[in-house]
Amino acid sequence: MIRLLEPRLANQIAAGEVVERPASVVKEAVENSLDAGATRVDIDVEAGGTRLLRIRDNGAGISEADMALSLARHATSKIDSIEDLEAVASLGFRGEALASIASVSRLVLTSNTDEHSAQGQQALCEGREMAVSVRPAPHPRGTTLEVRDLFYNTPARRKFLRTEKTEFGHVHEVIKRQALSRPDVTFTLHHNGKQTLQLGAAESDSERNRRIATICGKDFAEHTVTIEREAGSLKLWGWVAEPTFSRSQADLQYFFVNGRVIRDKLVSHAIRQAYRDVLFHGRHPAFVLFLELDPAGVDVNVHPTKHEVRFRDSRGVHDFLFGTLSRALADVRPGQSQSPTAAEMIESAAHQSTMGLSPGGLPAAFSGQLGGSISGAGGDRGQFGTVGTRYASPMLQRASNAPQPEFSDPSAEIPPLGFAVAQLHGVYILAENQHGMVLVDMHAAHERITYERLKKAREGAGITRQPLLVPITLAVSNREAAIAAEQAEELASLGVLVEAVGEEAVVCRELPAPLKDADAEALVRDVLSDLLEFGTSDRIASSLDELLSTMACHGSVRANRRLTLPEMNALLRDMEETERSGQCNHGRPTWVQLGMADLDKLFLRGR
Repeated sequence: MIRLLEPRLANQIAAGEVVERPASVVKEAVENSLDAGATRVDIDVEAGGTRLLRIRDNGAGISEADMALSLARHATSKIDSIEDLEAVASLGFRGEALASIASVSRLVLTSNTDEHSAQGQQALCEGREMAVSVRPAPHPRGTTLEVRDLFYNTPARRKFLRTEKTEFGHVHEVIKRQALSRPDVTFTLHHNGKQTLQLGAAESDSERNRRIATICGKDFAEHTVTIEREAGSLKLWGWVAEPTFSRSQADLQYFFVNGRVIRDKLVSHAIRQAYRDVLFHGRHPAFVLFLELDPAGVDVNVHPTKHEVRFRDSRGVHDFLFGTLSRALADVRPGQSQSPTAAEMIESAAHQSTMGLSPGGLPAAFSGQLGGSISGAGGDRGQFGTVGTRYASPMLQRASNAPQPEFSDPSAEIPPLGFAVAQLHGVYILAENQHGMVLVDMHAAHERITYERLKKAREGAGITRQPLLVPITLAVSNREAAIAAEQAEELASLGVLVEAVGEEAVVCRELPAPLKDADAEALVRDVLSDLLEFGTSDRIASSLDELLSTMACHGSVRANRRLTLPEMNALLRDMEETERSGQCNHGRPTWVQLGMADLDKLFLRGR
């Protein structure tokens, strides 16, 4: 027998989707406050949120006529028609949150719309009966939502909550995300009567950057690359951490679409792809990124908690994100000046010292050590397939007893990596620059230089396809066969010739020549799977890059190979000109800087 669910039971079922834990209540309430135009939001929490959650704002408020209706299910002021739903610009729009929260708690909602009067209205609702009573109550302009005894009437849900500390940690994380998305709003957070977070409204760029540093940490602030790019209706801005600042977990990743924090597989894939050959294995990038686009270009109504979205042009968004981040990370190299916005995020400047500098500003030890460029650095790059031998060790083609050029201008600018002083144990290059001491892993550095040259050579020569002696036929799904036919031209440009030979079969006839010995079946299946899920695939490029990386590793200068000072200086100059030279092909750092302040600290100078 089919029957209608009673409203209380229906709301509790909805609460199971919307209200997972106290942090879910805070998220929904704060989003409502921001939609109401609040410039200040105060959150009070007791017992991790299970005993009390109080969210107070100075927004537009709720009128007396709407107080009772605001707690009804599917009641909202955000949308009126299907057209509004297709271009949602507000954070909330479903009209389920307050009703769902009220069904599993003791809820009090107090609000006032008149900034000239202190008299407002108060609505009370308890989960057991779901009856709403409204009465006058004093309140300044704005709204206060008070939620007590969360899940008191659903003990099965309550016992799944974690410890008080854990639950408050989730609440704290929600506030951090909202504070990142709205730097113009003041946020305060109290737990058991103690203030744990105070973030004033950030009006200027320096204040906004200071908020980023406060929330994400000073280390993040000191190792970020500023992103800002606009293309058509898409705009991406924010901060990404340099590859050397990576995390063991994906716990410092914030991505916002039109101000809404999301977790999206397509976005994650694009970012991972951008970090592909600069991040050490098993590490995760850190970022705070904001994507802005036409609200009609993104569907936010795909998940009850609104954490997931669906882009109408998913391929275009993916390529825009990947291209922007890949270019920004490629430009990170020694000597890249720190952007003013990133500099403002650092609270104190590093200690400067002029010890050991000549009157003109050049370290005295560098007299006559300018050094020349690596042989072949600006010459013929060769063709893909032979370039590996041409760049096996170009800097070693220079005679070890070659004369060193005179450095005659003491006022000349010191290069970012300075000048070589010595080689340590045949592994590291010791150099001195204007900040202090630089240590370079010569094999890792030369490996990256060789790798980038190989990639440019491949791009210039194109990808040569190798016909398979015996074409491989694969049984695939209808969708995979369709995507293979649809993307056949693009796959061919990547060196893979795949043809659909039936509704559930494809045949692979050619592969990129360097991958002729690869597992063709596994490669094609992985590529088709990526195309279905993300609209694009980097499997082929990744496999080719992996091959070039191996060639670069074997073709780079090895440990215990003694280099002359000009050879070492030539390597430093090439590092300054090479993209992604801060990491080797495997994501290991190629150089480190020890400033004078670091050295003084080691020897307790100035104590």
